[in-house]
Amino acid sequence: MTPLTPASGASSGHDGISRRRLLGTAGAAGATGLVLGAAGGAAAYAVAVESPTALSTVGATGVAFHDRPHQAGITEPQQAHGHLAAFDLVPGAGRKEAAALMRRWSSLSADLMAGRPAGDGDTGVALDAGPSSLTVTFGFGRTFFDRTGLVAQRPPGLDPLPAFSSDQLDAGRSDGDLWVQIGADDALVAFHALRAIQKAAGAAARVRWQMSGFNRSPGATAQPMTARNLMGQVDGTGNPKPSEPDFEQRIFVPSGSDQPWLDGGSYAVVRRIRMLLDDWEKLSLHKQEQVIGRRKSDGAPLTGGTETTELALDETGPDGKLVVPENAHARISAPEQNGGAAMLRRPFSFHDGFGPDGTPDAGLLFICWQADPLRGFVPVQRKLDRGDALSAFIRHEASGLFAVPAAPKKGEYVGQRLLET
Repeated sequence: MTPLTPASGASSGHDGISRRRLLGTAGAAGATGLVLGAAGGAAAYAVAVESPTALSTVGATGVAFHDRPHQAGITEPQQAHGHLAAFDLVPGAGRKEAAALMRRWSSLSADLMAGRPAGDGDTGVALDAGPSSLTVTFGFGRTFFDRTGLVAQRPPGLDPLPAFSSDQLDAGRSDGDLWVQIGADDALVAFHALRAIQKAAGAAARVRWQMSGFNRSPGATAQPMTARNLMGQVDGTGNPKPSEPDFEQRIFVPSGSDQPWLDGGSYAVVRRIRMLLDDWEKLSLHKQEQVIGRRKSDGAPLTGGTETTELALDETGPDGKLVVPENAHARISAPEQNGGAAMLRRPFSFHDGFGPDGTPDAGLLFICWQADPLRGFVPVQRKLDRGDALSAFIRHEASGLFAVPAAPKKGEYVGQRLLET
């Protein structure tokens, strides 16, 4: 990941007023936030994932769209605001229209992520803001290949996910030809990007579903830490890290795959997971921790240590019982319990109001990344489905699976290697 420097944004050749220049005096801390990312390379790429930006640099931080190993929005720190949307190509639209759409969307996203307006028709919603760590990520669903006549290029990783017992899926809020993930650390910047992408779809595609989410704002805690979900649990402790030697092979499709257009890309599994918060909040703290297998206060295993301490899965207490229960979520989802299966989780929380009885429609927009969903998400979810104590407090209400190509080079668009084969 290489955040843009002021120079890289200024050399774009666009005549529009740069949102970044409207920041005025961002202060020394803001300027530092822009310069630090200019070093690029693997070191900066890894550090950015594990060191969230300080609050004073939130507006000034930019992320590159082109010329990077993978699309933005996968390994960046979780942003405070997110939008997910799926689009379907309109009847009669095919490969030619899809290519034109991806060209428009890619050009638009490069401008928005650099802090530039969305062309001559910019609405001005984000006019006073800097890039705010905006990322726009694109993926293709299984049906996209049918509609564009590219079935022979559809990768096997897009085979439909199996059914799970906790699924109560709404077909209207699942799947889709095209998928867009938007994240930013400013709510107006995130909405501005969503609206611009939707308008730029033009007559080629229509919104199938759209969901919005949020996370804790960067700098809201005394020191960087793993985010909490709406159950109050530290969520994401076991994520693989770029510093690990097998990170790339677990998360990204290797070169030389059966579908070269996807080399360096990844697969995103997207699930809307309702949390049954009324039931969860009736549990005692002790019971909640038994369900998860970790302390709620700091995310450390019940067997002791800190958040990053390995689970001592064989440890027993004075009563002879396992300290981390057999059906604890942390135990069942641990890679060592699933043949090393791993996925990079990068979710957003959501809250879409209250029902007539006061029940919150809230939970997790679960997004996980892996090189192969049949070796990442599927085996772990199958095991959770058979005995996870957390299953009684959640409900999977929507689902999608998308192939996400690598980032385009300068002058190219996302999916060009697929659509111009």
